[in-house]
Amino acid sequence: MNENAPSVRRLGPVIGAEISGVDLTEPLDSKQISTLRQAFLDHSVIFFRGQNMTPEQQMRFAEYFGEPAAYPFVKGLDDFPMVTPILKLEDETVNFGGIWHSDTAYLPEPPMATILHAKELPESGGDTVFANMYAAYDALSDGMKEMLAHLRALNSAGNKRVSDTRQDRIRDSGKDATNMQTDSVHPVIRVHPETGRKALYVNIAHTVCFDGMTVEESAPILKFLFAHQTREEFTCRFRWSDGAVAIWDNRCAQHYPVNDYHGQRRLLHRITLKGDMPR
Repeated sequence: MNENAPSVRRLGPVIGAEISGVDLTEPLDSKQISTLRQAFLDHSVIFFRGQNMTPEQQMRFAEYFGEPAAYPFVKGLDDFPMVTPILKLEDETVNFGGIWHSDTAYLPEPPMATILHAKELPESGGDTVFANMYAAYDALSDGMKEMLAHLRALNSAGNKRVSDTRQDRIRDSGKDATNMQTDSVHPVIRVHPETGRKALYVNIAHTVCFDGMTVEESAPILKFLFAHQTREEFTCRFRWSDGAVAIWDNRCAQHYPVNDYHGQRRLLHRITLKGDMPR
């Protein structure tokens, strides 16, 4: 049994913390799990270094936070179908999900969290940037908050901005998502079910328009929100290293994988955790 006490060090002013003093390849005790879950809620994304986990160990770690869920469009590992390879090959120029987004926000019940584990990394580049949607909401004017309070928005997997980023993987390891609902309407401002805090819940990858409005009518306000929610002061940047792990809260955070490592291979293993219907 792992008996180390986790240490939490803030990475950015409003989002992100790095955890040390814990070995994720070993089972964790209840106190450790409680500390990690609280850090996750407090910082929206937490990071670990040097955790050379097997897929089985990553699954065990994921289950401390929630129930793993399958990704709709790309097959998982043969023995661990809930573990999805996030891969960019040396001859590819587009990276998977290479745009600001909250994972699979087009589902009726989007995932509450995502876990990435670094397996193969480029010599340089390939960082991931995270943004705090609590902070983005809090920074809006009272008038904008009032206007958005009761709006809902259509989120779609077919939005070309993001669908183009998954084509390489669909070609070599795609699966049939014909019977899955991939268009959903969610509140523009959602209330986090655990913290009770309000977060801005639109993203440039999936959000198409406001419910009951046309794309053209919605565009000016959405353009403002997309730019506003990724302002530098709401973000932190994580530089991956061998065995590094990140787990973030899709209910109040967005992420952007930087595509600056052409000609190099990058592989991470991803697990998403089942969430609830945004409210």
